[in-house]
Amino acid sequence: MKTQRRNALLLTVSTAAVAAGLAGVPTTQAQAATTLKWRPCVQEKGPSGQECAELTVPVDYRQPDGERTTLAVSRIRSERPEARRGTLLVVPGGPGGSGVQRLTDKGKALAKELKGAYDLVALDPRGVRGSARAGCGLAPEDRDLVNLRPWPGRNGDISGNVARARRIADACSRNGGPLVGSMTTANEVQDIEQFRQALGEEKISAWGVSYGTYVAAQYAQKYQEHTDRVVLDSSGDPDPSRVARGWAANMSQAMEDRFPDFARWAAAPEQKELRLAQRPEDVRPMFLALAERLDRQPKPTAEQDPDGRRKPGKVRLDGNRLRQALQQTLYGNDFTPLAELIRDARDPRRTPVLPPYLARPLPDEDAAVTVATICNDVRWPRSVRSYARDVAADRARYPLTAGMPVGVFPCAFWKNDAAGKPVRLTPDGPSNVLMIQNLRDPSTPYFGALKMREALGQRARLVTVDGGGHGVYLGNGNACGDRAVTGYLVDGKRPDADAYCPAP
Repeated sequence: MKTQRRNALLLTVSTAAVAAGLAGVPTTQAQAATTLKWRPCVQEKGPSGQECAELTVPVDYRQPDGERTTLAVSRIRSERPEARRGTLLVVPGGPGGSGVQRLTDKGKALAKELKGAYDLVALDPRGVRGSARAGCGLAPEDRDLVNLRPWPGRNGDISGNVARARRIADACSRNGGPLVGSMTTANEVQDIEQFRQALGEEKISAWGVSYGTYVAAQYAQKYQEHTDRVVLDSSGDPDPSRVARGWAANMSQAMEDRFPDFARWAAAPEQKELRLAQRPEDVRPMFLALAERLDRQPKPTAEQDPDGRRKPGKVRLDGNRLRQALQQTLYGNDFTPLAELIRDARDPRRTPVLPPYLARPLPDEDAAVTVATICNDVRWPRSVRSYARDVAADRARYPLTAGMPVGVFPCAFWKNDAAGKPVRLTPDGPSNVLMIQNLRDPSTPYFGALKMREALGQRARLVTVDGGGHGVYLGNGNACGDRAVTGYLVDGKRPDADAYCPAP
């Protein structure tokens, strides 16, 4: 599974934050004096001509001459200089997604679609993949995705979540150091500005996806004079008082909106041995009953190596792993792996095979950057009693997510007295933003995107796509949506008013 999608699951959705409130810190040309030394780094199945370099930036922008850290950056130069109009930054999701990897994965499609209009560039945010890394020293159990996310225990018990959240917060405070403390959206915005200066570009365009929409929108707010064309693909509610806490909470309704697409597929006669119910309306009670049964009686599992050989799994399939598998699957449109898992969980003669993201813990550095970013950005509530109350209400209203989206993240106990207020997005500024959004996104729901649209006012236009899944442009096969984004990036053609793309 791609790193970006895996980390987006923690939210979408991450010690003292040294720069959560640095929106007003000026950036000078002298601070961005890094010379980028490009080298070839073409990857298998990646675009030809891809180059990589390293960018050094201050750990703390309030101390530009102090400790520095290194970011991995990459580019694919336009093969048609006569058609080139600028530079497009690919902003990954997460927090914790790799921009370099996303550029590798999408570079060929982007280059073909944009026909040489841009040099394509990306960076790995602090602590991600090729950039300088830092961890919290978390135990493997605490890096298990199903534990890192606050899935409640049986009957909604959150005592295990509380204990784990305290351990993670304590470990990151004790072991994370300045780099983990510097992992914030505000610093990523500053790092992008350093990258723009190092590239020697007066303006830069951006395509942000998922959490990357928030980063790109924050950059466009702070550095309006250096922002060209901006595409926000799958946006969340930018409410500066909640940020990631709001994104997580919104996933409860988002999953309810998306589930009927899976139910229709799973009840279709053409699924044959993977048909899970006779009617779409029967899929939901079947899934909920199975999850509850697995809560009581987890089932042994198997793992499969790259050569197809199976071995006994180290973890059992319980209800929360099944619920996590549902969320992961609904990000895309291939429902077969989930149907196979459900079939094998229901059949006493079969042993379910878990995908790697459910069978193995995240690397310590990946867990650290994802947790640190969401916790450093803004203060979270501290009251355990309020979390228990919210979980009980949420799991009753949205049983598919069982109360997890409003549960106790490590942020509730984060050692962060310096968290500031994120930059509030406003309608003031150039009208150069195009938003695109699926109607049934299980992570960044449509109603949250409407909040982003409202915040930006006349600066933005919204293209609504009648589709499901997370991520639209060059991702879900909707030609109307792809044309809208490509037309804006290449020719500056943006709808005069918000637009709609029907299902294919």
